[in-house]
Amino acid sequence: MNKTVRIALVALLCVGAAACTKKAEVKAPAPMPEQAPQQQAPESNGKYTPADLDTDACLRQRVVYFDFDKSEIKPEFQQIVACHAKYLQDRPSSHIRLEGNTDERGTREYNLGLGERRGNALSSALQAAGGSASQLEVISYGKEKPVCREHNEDCWSKNRRVEIVYTAQ
Repeated sequence: MNKTVRIALVALLCVGAAACTKKAEVKAPAPMPEQAPQQQAPESNGKYTPADLDTDACLRQRVVYFDFDKSEIKPEFQQIVACHAKYLQDRPSSHIRLEGNTDERGTREYNLGLGERRGNALSSALQAAGGSASQLEVISYGKEKPVCREHNEDCWSKNRRVEIVYTAQ
């Protein structure tokens, strides 16, 4: 390429760039209507607070259900376990009581033992996910505190549970 062609190309580029710049300068932004200053939420550090116990959808779920005669935590409750374990990590002064319950079938002694095994299973899962044993208390009510009193499988399945009760937030 000869020298005059190069100069012409550079001149065209400069003129094009100047024209673009002038167009950008000519356009003025439309004035914004006056608005009241908006309050922004404080930046979260990613840790749970006691207010989250009532507002966070995961933390509001405080019942874990079990299959008949079982004390293994079902996969669908793993997210609840993770949320409550994170809360315990974020709030070392918090304490949880895990209240184990059973349906009406079986002897009183058997059901007290099964309720305790269920509470211990949830306690172990919370500890494995980051909670501290010192923050957890397990109690078994066996069949003494049913939420449903009918005598059918649908009702019994509602009674096979561990309730998560915060005693210190």
